[in-house]
Amino acid sequence: MADARYYDALETRDPEARERALMTALPQQVAHAKRQAPYFAALLQDIEPHAVTSREALAELPVTRKSQLIALQKKAPPFGGLAAAAPGALARVFMSPGPIYDPEGRRPDYWRMARALFAAGFRAGDLLHNCFSYHLTPAGSMMETGAHALGCAVIPGGTGQTEQQVKAIADLRPVGYVGTPSFLRIILDKGRELGADMSSLKRALVSGEAFPPALRNEIAGRSVAAVQAYGTADLGLVAYETEAHEGLVIDEGIILELVRPGTGDLVAEGEVGEVVVTTLTADYPLIRFATGDLSAMLPGLSPCGRTNTRIAGWMGRADQTTKVKGMFVHPEQIAEAVKRHQEIGRARLVVSHDGQNDVMTLKAEAPAGTDPALAARLAESLAAATKLKGVVQLVPPGSLPKDGKVIEDVRKYD
Repeated sequence: MADARYYDALETRDPEARERALMTALPQQVAHAKRQAPYFAALLQDIEPHAVTSREALAELPVTRKSQLIALQKKAPPFGGLAAAAPGALARVFMSPGPIYDPEGRRPDYWRMARALFAAGFRAGDLLHNCFSYHLTPAGSMMETGAHALGCAVIPGGTGQTEQQVKAIADLRPVGYVGTPSFLRIILDKGRELGADMSSLKRALVSGEAFPPALRNEIAGRSVAAVQAYGTADLGLVAYETEAHEGLVIDEGIILELVRPGTGDLVAEGEVGEVVVTTLTADYPLIRFATGDLSAMLPGLSPCGRTNTRIAGWMGRADQTTKVKGMFVHPEQIAEAVKRHQEIGRARLVVSHDGQNDVMTLKAEAPAGTDPALAARLAESLAAATKLKGVVQLVPPGSLPKDGKVIEDVRKYD
């Protein structure tokens, strides 16, 4: 008999069984992407899918970054060759800022959001108020299709029109809210101002922006228990919070890695890295898709009983591109310079200002006893990669912060 505390038995299976299942599905997904998606057919042309049966093998595949999608889709509209289904075979096509076009397939709960809604306390027969946008972008549909899969009814509130939202809640008495946390506060404030009865709202699943402790506590003080979900318009659900409030549990339908920004290299345990996801979705089979978001893995299992790995949640952006002396400097360029020198471990470019000019200092971890001339050689590589001159400082291994930063801009002009 299924445990009513969990959406399904996948959430509590033995971690080794989960890993076996994922690694069994992985080569099939790589083969599907090569066969059906022109972009991956070219990108993975030298890859034998049947050999990609481990995380180590997956880590050898090239990364595709979200920041590439605009150019890829302009070159090969509408999806840049990454989709495995024609537009007419889909349920919906969305346009996210950029623009980036996002497909939604026809299978129920395409974005896999029902799992996060269940963890937030929603159950079949509930009425929920959906305040994510229904206009061009997919967040509204993500939540609605997940709610329908769970057996819930939905008020399609969308964004804005605060007084109408308050009236709908007061009249229809939904049990909960989905949307951004800041708009939930706005609605609750407007309800108080209008003297409306908002007491039906008992739970919320929030996403789309940071959910700081102060805002969480304020919403809890209004008798609404809110948890957060992390997802993207390309991937759907990536991870979700549970009642334990200790990190976000990774969704069962993806394989998640953390890499050093600007590279495809996995970070060491406990380090902050860029979130890279491989989906098991047939219509949009993204292989090693780099989101541009930073996070870190949490040790151990969640007290809620779910056995999948947890991440710390959103910890900033991996795209640390900055402008130095009028030229853009990207994390990828720093990675390119460093990889020419096997002695170097982690590195961080610190951009400062001496009162007159921008100054680039590349701090690079190198073992004790390293030839001091390495600094000069690394400086040459830095100049070749960025077309800018910089100073190199060799520092002891482990001395740089493990916060995912490859470029740190410390310039102040006030």
